[in-house]
Amino acid sequence: MHDANWEPRIVAFFCNWCTYTAADLAGVSRLKYAPNVRIVRLMCSGRVDPQFVMAALADGADGVLLGGCHVGDCHYVEGNLKTLRRFQMLKRVLAGFGIEDPRVRLEWISASEGDKVRSVINEMVEQIRPLGPLALRRQFQEWDGELSEGQDGARHEREAAHV
Repeated sequence: MHDANWEPRIVAFFCNWCTYTAADLAGVSRLKYAPNVRIVRLMCSGRVDPQFVMAALADGADGVLLGGCHVGDCHYVEGNLKTLRRFQMLKRVLAGFGIEDPRVRLEWISASEGDKVRSVINEMVEQIRPLGPLALRRQFQEWDGELSEGQDGARHEREAAHV
């Protein structure tokens, strides 16, 4: 069980032209959303490399939110389609690591949808809260320990074979 005072940490990668502008609109409109998110502005959601998502999770984020222009409205024509293809692949990889589906989310949010930014962020925080901390760093340490044990076992087997 995790600490009752624990709060999820979410990293959001938002496209400059739509989702980031919508987040700005939410702020200007004084729409309240959970303070758990840190927004990274990119020119296009198509610039989100899956390694960015993995790095955010490995560095302590409990969830990642990707936001881009609606399909057909991308300022770079097909950037969001590239995002969608990468996202589908990324979800399969994350599932292989045992990372729960709600921890990484993709949303199409236009510049005029400040209210949607608020509702998506609040909903994501509420979905992640019961999952608890992701704690991938600890998981990596455990995996490294398993690798060391496996290497030690293989070395002992080789040494025993030479005796």
